[in-house]
Order: sequence, then C-alpha cells, then structure tokens
Amino acid sequence: MKRIRLRGHHLLCLLGYRGMGYSAAFTANMTRIHATLRRQPDTLVELVDGPDDLCDHFPPDQPRHCEDGNVQRRDAAVLAQSGLSPGDMRPWRELEVVLGARFVPADIPRLCSTCPWLPYGVCEDGLRRIRAGEGLFPVGDGTHDATRNTSCFS
Repeated sequence: MKRIRLRGHHLLCLLGYRGMGYSAAFTANMTRIHATLRRQPDTLVELVDGPDDLCDHFPPDQPRHCEDGNVQRRDAAVLAQSGLSPGDMRPWRELEVVLGARFVPADIPRLCSTCPWLPYGVCEDGLRRIRAGEGLFPVGDGTHDATRNTSCFS
C-alpha cells in the first residue's frame, strides 16, 4: 500500500476538504488523496516537516506559500497539540482518532488564523464529523465538481 506524505496542518485541511482548491490540478490531487484516505483508512500517512504530497501540486503561477513561515508555524502548532512529530507514520484511521481526541472546533480559528480557507468554516465542520465518528466528508459524489477550480483566490 502506498503511503501519503502530509505536513501537520494538512491533517486538519483534509478534515474540512469539500472539493475547493487553488487550481484544477491542485484540487484533483487533493480530491484523490482525500478519497484514498476516506475509502482506505488503513492507508499509511508519513508526517513530514515541510512540503508534502499536497504541496507537490500547488500552482506554479501563484506565490508558493508551502515554505512560508506562517505555514511552518501552523504545522508545528498542529503537531505539538496532536502529540505527533515529523517522521511518525500512522494509518489514517489512527490519525482521525488522535485528531478527534486532541482538537475541538474552537481550536481551528486559533491554529489557522492566517488561512484563506478559514472563513468557510469547513474545517470546524470536518472536525465535528471526526469527533462524532463520521469520517471524512464525501467529495466527488456528484454534489461537488472536484476537478473544477472553485478557489476564491485565483
């Protein structure tokens, strides 16, 4: 089974993912990773320090924030609160349990105050689902066009 490399804050992003992204290629990649984790929760996730498998598809024509200090501080804060570290490798199923136990929806605005997706409230909703044992939101089930760039930042 292929493992997926994720940075700290992307653990929370995946909880709230609804098919929006920075570009069509980024959105398609995030949808693929999200669907893999949702359908195959035993998929191994390797936590990394810095750019990950989601960052690999960040649009080249936009300022690359994957190495930005704010993003790196967000990663560190999420990992610290979760009790996880770069280099840890866990099945997604276990990470959902950790995230649900260590985070509450009110943590998202504090941890992600500079995130452009924060106003949508989707990460808080996703965290509520995880805490209720409902898993990741279905994406690409006909209610979202997950291959279309639905970003308000393009």
